Amino acid sequence: MNEIPLLNNRYQVLEERGKGGMAFIYHARDLMLERDVAIKVLREDYSNDPVFQEHFRQEARAAANLSHPNIVTVHDFGLDQGKLFIVMEYVPGVDLKTHILQRGRFTPDEALPLIIQACAGIGYAHRAGLVHCDVKPQNMLVMPDHRLKVTDFGIARLLATIHPDEQADVVWGSPQYFSPEQAAGMAPSPASDVYSLGVVLFEMLTGSLPFTASSATGLSQLHLEAIPPVLSSMLPNISPELEQIIDKVLSKEPSMRYRTADQLGRVLLKFGSSRINSLPALSLTPEMQTDEYFAHPVEAVVDDPELNIDWVSVGLGLLALLMVGGLIPFWVWVYFVNNPPIR
Repeated sequence: MNEIPLLNNRYQVLEERGKGGMAFIYHARDLMLERDVAIKVLREDYSNDPVFQEHFRQEARAAANLSHPNIVTVHDFGLDQGKLFIVMEYVPGVDLKTHILQRGRFTPDEALPLIIQACAGIGYAHRAGLVHCDVKPQNMLVMPDHRLKVTDFGIARLLATIHPDEQADVVWGSPQYFSPEQAAGMAPSPASDVYSLGVVLFEMLTGSLPFTASSATGLSQLHLEAIPPVLSSMLPNISPELEQIIDKVLSKEPSMRYRTADQLGRVLLKFGSSRINSLPALSLTPEMQTDEYFAHPVEAVVDDPELNIDWVSVGLGLLALLMVGGLIPFWVWVYFVNNPPIR
């Protein structure tokens, strides 16, 4: 990136912070607003594709409309000197994957506050009609005060526009974390993100992934067919309730999981509140202490299978009961008209 020290005549590149298969990440300075930013610059083989450019703009606009404390904010995007770029808020800290590699295992007390924050951000995107498609700890940034922000919304869908023939291996997510339906090459749904969140939580608690293989094809088969390891055999002291939650999340059939990240987050929040005396990481974000943490508490409660009540049916039942009850005096009157009492 040394050949482009100034991007779009506005962003001064300071240092490279990482690189992946499709982009470079830089720490930069927004000279106009005088603030630090993170910039993802796509590799030239992606940037030069006209179809990809258009899809990039669509995904960037959608991501820019997401405003949530647990989502990395997208500030700007564009094309400069033949390179597509996206400008995001600068988040101090490291990704969750690095924390897992350094620590090995998290206790439930340590893992739940982080994964609940991830559920909050991804659940907000689900309500906006967006599926992340590539939920993994590398896309979760943990700040020094233990706040977590999710990044890279729409990146997997972008890959679909330029490598459609590699859908099963690349397009719909990372093989270690993607859902069975993604492994089968199908388009993901919010329940697919929920499965991936379950894999991340499994890895945080055990220090290892539920499935490992030497190839993406092998991982795909395991996600499709293999039963995850029994958590209690790896963690004898794990709560049976938490084990049951994770088993549900890792179901092969999407309809057997929680339908959205909001649903999973509320279940974990309820479990954590009843088990953990204090959730210090959660207290850092005031929204997390109330139902407003999930922005639409009524919608989320209705979405919970344990609390799912068909209010329409209840209303119709009550109406029918009232109508039948109201007819009783009428039928009594008809009876006495046709059967007058004998005097």
